[in-house]
Parts: sequence; structure tokens; C-alpha cells
Amino acid sequence: MPRNQFQRMVFAFITVLITVHAYVFYSIYVINGDTLMQITGESSVLDAVDSMGGIMMCSYTVPIWAVVVTEFCLAYLLENVLGSPLSFKLAIRLFNPEKNHPVIFETAIICATVSIMCPAMSLIAAFLYYPYYMGFNIFTLLANWLKLICYNFPFAFFSQLFFIQPAVRTIFRFIFRKDIEKQARENANRVMPKTEIEAIENIYKRIDEIKEELKSYQN
Repeated sequence: MPRNQFQRMVFAFITVLITVHAYVFYSIYVINGDTLMQITGESSVLDAVDSMGGIMMCSYTVPIWAVVVTEFCLAYLLENVLGSPLSFKLAIRLFNPEKNHPVIFETAIICATVSIMCPAMSLIAAFLYYPYYMGFNIFTLLANWLKLICYNFPFAFFSQLFFIQPAVRTIFRFIFRKDIEKQARENANRVMPKTEIEAIENIYKRIDEIKEELKSYQN
């Protein structure tokens, strides 16, 4: 897990980078692929997108890379401002990182993040891909938002839990392997205390360190 603000921003960057590409693929190929091919008469999704000149976003046709860049910027901003801080606060209400296994606490954070980011990004997508050429209707927007949540939430939950977050943590550990190894050595030095007094001192010291880490997340 990230231990400071810089590491949290890097962790969020990797997460959003993988997630946005996965979602664009999921949206274009899995959800709308057949519809695009039927409209254009093409035999593949990429050919259908090319024949349409791109993807319709805010009543403008833009290339796929523009869709990726737009969603990445919005998702990264939302993750740092809303998703990461709130998911930690929600997880800490149910689980105590000082007592529960780290895997349980990290899983709780993943679930909380999905429950926040999926509806939020689906709402943004409802605005971005609304058919404004047909006129604007708030009820149509809300219906599209609900439909997007129903499509996206199962994919978000299972992909984040079983694929994206394990991949992100592997990449994160590779980038910050020196810091992680240094922390592991420091922890190893505290495993075998010489006396019972030292053991108690190490416990209280670790508790203080955890409290400081929790404060950094809450801030």
C-alpha cells in the first residue's frame, strides 16, 4: 500500500491508466460492438468506428484516443479528490487495519472504491455520451445513468478485485521495490526483540506508526 502522497498519486495513476483502457474496450467492443457493426454494416468493431469517423462524444465525433485521454483526465482527478480519500474512510469504518489482515482491509478499500467511482464515472459518461442532437431530457439522462451503472458495476467489481488491482500492486511493488525492501528490513529487525520490554516498546512504536499512516490518509 502507498505510504505517502506521492506514492498514492502514482498508485492512482497506474490504476486509472489500466482501468480507463479496460473500460473503453468494454464499452466499445462488449456493450456497443454489435450495434456499431449493425449501423455501419461493417464486419468488425474497429472498421465500424473508422467508418463513423470515431466515437460520438458531446455531439462531436472524436477518435478513440481522445476518448481515452478525456476519460483518463476525469477519472484521475476524481480518484484523487473523491475515490481514494472516501474509500479509505468507508473501509476504516468497518475494518481496523491494526487488527484485521492487510488483505481483508485492502479488499474493503477496493470494494469501497468501486462503489464510489462506478456511479460517479457512469454519471460523467451519461453526460459525455448523451445524444444531445435529439434534445436534452433530464429523465433520459437519469435512465442512461442507471443503465450505465447496471452495465459497469459487475465489470468494475470483478475486474478491479481479480485483475486490475493485483496488476497495479505488482507494478507498484516493482517501482517502489527499494522502499518496500527497506520497510521490510525494518520490520524484520523488530520481529525478534531481546527482552519483553523491547517487545512491548516495539508494539507501541508500531501502533504509533500505523496511527501516523492513518492520519496521512485521512488528510
